[in-house]
Amino acid sequence: MTTTDLEIKFQQTIDNEEKIEPRDWMPDNYRKTLVRQIAQHAHSEIVGMLPEGNWITRAPSLRRKVALLAKIQDEGGHGLYLYSACETLGVKRDDMYEELHDGRAKYSSIFNYPTLSWADMGTIGWLVDGAAIMNQIPLCRCSFGPYARAMVRICKEESFHQRQGYDILNILCKGSDEQKAMAQESLNRWWWPSIMMFGPSDKDSKHTAQSMAWKIKRFTNDELRQKFIDVTVPQAEFIGLKVPDPDLKFNKETGHYDYGEINWDEFWQVVKGNGPCNKQRLDARRSAWEEGEWVREAAEVYAEKRAARRSIAAAGVS
Repeated sequence: MTTTDLEIKFQQTIDNEEKIEPRDWMPDNYRKTLVRQIAQHAHSEIVGMLPEGNWITRAPSLRRKVALLAKIQDEGGHGLYLYSACETLGVKRDDMYEELHDGRAKYSSIFNYPTLSWADMGTIGWLVDGAAIMNQIPLCRCSFGPYARAMVRICKEESFHQRQGYDILNILCKGSDEQKAMAQESLNRWWWPSIMMFGPSDKDSKHTAQSMAWKIKRFTNDELRQKFIDVTVPQAEFIGLKVPDPDLKFNKETGHYDYGEINWDEFWQVVKGNGPCNKQRLDARRSAWEEGEWVREAAEVYAEKRAARRSIAAAGVS
């Protein structure tokens, strides 16, 4: 078959809602797009452990500490699922780590903001994981099989994270005036970075059109952003919080909320590495990699010894 014939068959498979598997023929750009997106997603899960890890020892109760530990552990697992999915495309995991550590790879801009109060643990769970769910549920129908299957479990666990975060804020809003003020102040800081999570506006997105044609994505950035706002504003109002957008109002004609202008200058500055915590996050990841070298070496030696014992045992049986 010619390359043109392969491309036609490839697109027909996608149009028929069938999955592309690692050993199937695929265009180079499809593979590159998946590697970029899945690796960025994996990096985001791993780096995303850092802002919340900052509060493990300061959680207000044992129950909250255990729940936060479980959430952070889940995020580490999500990163491993996604790195594994990316490896099926022929990418080495160490190469992905190297690209993250030297700044070539990107991760979600939201994790470059500081967590200044316990309320931030609630806001991250509610808003950040809520935005992630909005973005990731359609990925369960992604055309690439390993990515789609990984997202099914990830989305189930992210739903727990969102409920946990909303519960934290709900309890704070029912508490003292100071506790409710802390919840509102947290929302004020995280609202705009959260809606930036969906990426640049459609007119500035370089990858959306092709990703949708390949059914890697199912909705545009702006469509997902609008869905998120429409769902989240009533949730804020229910617990007595006010979304920090003076231009926010419900449009009866469209059935959606109109919202103010996003500060795209801030978005691009953070993406380019100039956010409040970019350097801190990468320094932490590099440090963890360097300090964990002895663990990786010990695991490799143990695996070699175990394989040797199995080989000797098999030889004895034969």
